[in-house]
Amino acid sequence: MSRKIPINLAAEPFQRTRQPIVISALLGVMLAGLLGLLIFLSVVERGQAVEARRTIDRLEKQVRSLSSEQERLEALLRQPENAEVLDRSVFLNSLLFAKGISWTRMFDDLEKVLPHNVRLISIRPQAGAQNAVLLDMVVAAESAEPVVQFLARLEGSPLFGGTLIHNRWPPSQSEPLLRYRVSVNYVQKL
Repeated sequence: MSRKIPINLAAEPFQRTRQPIVISALLGVMLAGLLGLLIFLSVVERGQAVEARRTIDRLEKQVRSLSSEQERLEALLRQPENAEVLDRSVFLNSLLFAKGISWTRMFDDLEKVLPHNVRLISIRPQAGAQNAVLLDMVVAAESAEPVVQFLARLEGSPLFGGTLIHNRWPPSQSEPLLRYRVSVNYVQKL
């Protein structure tokens, strides 16, 4: 039987280093690719930022131009000879808005939330801004529960806003029902 004796005559022993070198090379190529991608994205972002600054500058110029035009027109309207026209214009605009409020639609929307045992005694709408109308109402019922139910339905409706109770009157000889003065915001779809 022969026996093999390992003899290494090299100055440095053999080591398997090919796999770590290949992995290191692939990792280096991958990192170089990521660096290139980041440089590309940085250049693209810089170009977009320059374009955004140009757009902002252009829009700011338009805003300044429109603001100066508005100031000029307001100064023209504030002149004493034009004050009467301005007052008339505001008055006519408020009339047109009030005319645009549909009483039929308002009562139809109220009918959807008004319980059967609550009476609507009076209603006084007041026009507000952005198609909002403040309804000042007096409602009556035999007890407080139907009125509370009515207020909850008003607040739950998308057409009505928060409610505010101003006064409460107890029953009297001339009016046998509990009465409440209530305000609510109403947004009519014009």
